[in-house]
Amino acid sequence: MAGKTIKILVGKPGLDGHDRGAKVVSWPEGCGHGSDLYGLHKTLEQIVRTAVQEAVDVIGLSIMSGAHLPICRRLRELMKAEGIEDIPVVVGGVIPKQDVPS
Repeated sequence: MAGKTIKILVGKPGLDGHDRGAKVVSWPEGCGHGSDLYGLHKTLEQIVRTAVQEAVDVIGLSIMSGAHLPICRRLRELMKAEGIEDIPVVVGGVIPKQDVPS
């Protein structure tokens, strides 16, 4: 992808209002990519629909609620249904050690 601007969609699913991290990683100045903070309190369906419409290269989720596993499972189901399951997903927030592969 040398020379290509990577388009990143950063989403905050559910009712989680802690958005500082999402704002930091979606700040494109000097990062060599284009990103968009999609906003707070979005459904996974809205995030996937926007990813399709905007033809993004990466989907990022900021999840502070501790519900990252079911949220990510559902996101992947929706992505597969839309034919975008090849788009990488990056998740940040509160991820317990037991949920991180060693």
